[in-house]
Amino acid sequence: MTTSLAPPAEPDRRHLPLDVAGLPVVPVRPPDGAPNVLVVLVDDMGFGASSAYGGPVRMPTAERLASNGLRYSRFHVTSLCSPTRQALLTGRNHHSVGMGVTSEMSTSEPGYHGFRPPSAGTLAQILGGNGYSTAAFGKWHQTPPVEVTPSGPFNRWPTGEGFGTFYGFMGAEMNHWYPQLYAGTSPYEPDRTPEEGYHLTEDLVDQTVTWVRTQRTLTPDRPFFCYLALGATHAPFHVAPEWIERYEGRFDAGWDAMREEILARQKELGIVPEDTELAPWADGVPHWDELDDAAKRVAVRHMETYAGFAEHADRQVGRLVDALEQVGALEDTVVVYLLGDNGASGEGGIEGTIREHLVGHGLADDVADMDARRDEFGSPSTYGMYPVGWALAMNTPYQWTKQVASHFGGTRDGLVVHWPAGVAARGEIRHQFHHVIDLLPTICDVAGVPLPETVNGVAQQPVEGVSMRYSFDSATAPEGRSTQYFEMVGNRGIYHEGWTAVTRHGKPWKMTEEPRPFENDVWELYDTRTDWSQARDLAGTDPERLAALREVFVTEAAKHHVFPLDDRVTERENPELAGRYDLHHGRVRMVFGPTTRRLSEEAAPNVKNRSHRVAVDVDLPHAHLPPQATGGVLVAQGGRFGGWSFYLLDGRPCYAYNRYGRDLTVVRARTLVRPGRHELAMEFTYDGGPVGSGGTVRLLVDGVVVGEGRLEATTAYYFAFDETFNVGVDRGSPVVDDYPPLDNAFTGHIERVVVDLEPGTPLDADDVAMLRAKLSD
Repeated sequence: MTTSLAPPAEPDRRHLPLDVAGLPVVPVRPPDGAPNVLVVLVDDMGFGASSAYGGPVRMPTAERLASNGLRYSRFHVTSLCSPTRQALLTGRNHHSVGMGVTSEMSTSEPGYHGFRPPSAGTLAQILGGNGYSTAAFGKWHQTPPVEVTPSGPFNRWPTGEGFGTFYGFMGAEMNHWYPQLYAGTSPYEPDRTPEEGYHLTEDLVDQTVTWVRTQRTLTPDRPFFCYLALGATHAPFHVAPEWIERYEGRFDAGWDAMREEILARQKELGIVPEDTELAPWADGVPHWDELDDAAKRVAVRHMETYAGFAEHADRQVGRLVDALEQVGALEDTVVVYLLGDNGASGEGGIEGTIREHLVGHGLADDVADMDARRDEFGSPSTYGMYPVGWALAMNTPYQWTKQVASHFGGTRDGLVVHWPAGVAARGEIRHQFHHVIDLLPTICDVAGVPLPETVNGVAQQPVEGVSMRYSFDSATAPEGRSTQYFEMVGNRGIYHEGWTAVTRHGKPWKMTEEPRPFENDVWELYDTRTDWSQARDLAGTDPERLAALREVFVTEAAKHHVFPLDDRVTERENPELAGRYDLHHGRVRMVFGPTTRRLSEEAAPNVKNRSHRVAVDVDLPHAHLPPQATGGVLVAQGGRFGGWSFYLLDGRPCYAYNRYGRDLTVVRARTLVRPGRHELAMEFTYDGGPVGSGGTVRLLVDGVVVGEGRLEATTAYYFAFDETFNVGVDRGSPVVDDYPPLDNAFTGHIERVVVDLEPGTPLDADDVAMLRAKLSD
């Protein structure tokens, strides 16, 4: 017997309740009238560099926005890159979110671990959760380096921190001619070369303009939040010659004269009061008339290159502003143009450099060599940064530079706010004291978005910034911030009700110095209500006030996890010496496949300060071609300004070691490698002793030694911030000129690469005692 079942009755849409009948899924709507938001961040620009703030660098876009908006004369940042960015995007002080230093210098201490807690939601998460489209372009520099790997995790990458789109680079700096970028979390390299007209700043702005136009076309009713963080004007100073030539002769009078010129213009603009004095010159930095002719020529060319680099960047921002105007969005876009994430950088050393990592490791560049190569400045063959003297001038009228959180030269930067639909004032200056943590609450305020109690289900720690919106329409409104602490690598200070108590601990261009006891630091006292530039130290005449302000600093520092203080700079670039999590800690062997690409320094095997062996299993073609036809890179790390490469040149194994872009050693095999399967190996035997010591190199084919050489010294702490570890190719700039950039892939087949590591050079008893003493101060 067969039973027939009738199909179930289909629901009749006409009889469903009206509140559920066919309702479409719609996105979260932003508050009515919420404006677009564009934050543009320039890297390493001092207060006195831009023409909008009286400086010699022509920045017509900054001037254009300022003339139709507001300039802030007392706006502050943290004195280093990652900390300022984290403070900007979270609205909390940098130590409060674990970013007490740059991400590459993190340690295991609560204020310095480099991992943003989920209790500190980002501006992108807040706005994105309230109906905004979000995108970030350019420099990120906030993800722990140990997580910048193909394995992730990716929750602290830009697309995991609230940005729907990301295009840019993850670290501290980038080669502007041969960048290694990411689109989202996927590695990306531009398909054009410098010879074909490529430049990173132009690329970043092109991508930003395309994104903005797409948003306006597809979702015109949805506001956007766009964060454009330029690599300019951080080193390397990379720009085409025609931009440098615009400033030929402009800086011949030197940095002392330039300081006077900038201050005069600042007074004319009303950026500083008429009675402002130039702050004292930094100890140990020569005045212009103390330089010889070669040093002056080199310094002038460095500054011309910087100025061209900076103007070029501002002109590209101008293209973005023009695009906003063309799509009808400029009027109701809050443009926040932040002219620096810290003061101008003194990390180029007394002489300046065309090899930045040389100075980072405590070595001075050679003036005679730079003088002979002045025509190369700005090109792919250099990785330049100007001398300290120019950094001091670009921070006019203040003392000191980037890193030095104690003085305004390290922490005070220009800020332009442009919002025609929401700010009635035009071309006015605001003198209220504010800090980068105030931008998040300000933007939320103008967007009509409340500060959230939870983000992604996580209860939020208090936002430590205050809204600046009250100042938009009132130049005389009482300032909303009366107290702010500052600290970076032991340099520290406190601002409280117009007074500052500060102590400088180190010199930014001496990044590998022996430790200095914090108790020996000398505190200074300034009344910034009458002494705008911290020029007159009152510590000797008002010790009681100084003591009271030092107590305020201790209270604020303890509250925000500043302690224990740690003054190490370059040493902390190496995770083994920094005391932070090391992805490969304890591993003695690592095996890589033939397509391993783009491993950052902390994801790559740490071959520094230890014996190691690199073996590559290859299969060379059996074709009729001679052995000399086989070539290309087997495995490489770093680039033109620091790194190593194991490669075949005309069928001959070679090993190149590039120390800081200055000392290049190449060991070549005596014989060619015949077609077939082989193990090609490089063995390095470390001498031991202090970090950066030398050792011997042997090249082997199938276990037979075919070449020997010696390295008298090696890289102590890091190879490069912008280069990577790659199998079968050398990405970015080449370690050695035996092969060209980009087109250097191995022509045979690689089966695997095996890296064997001996234990690293341990810290001796004195080093351990020194480190413990530092961290207990």
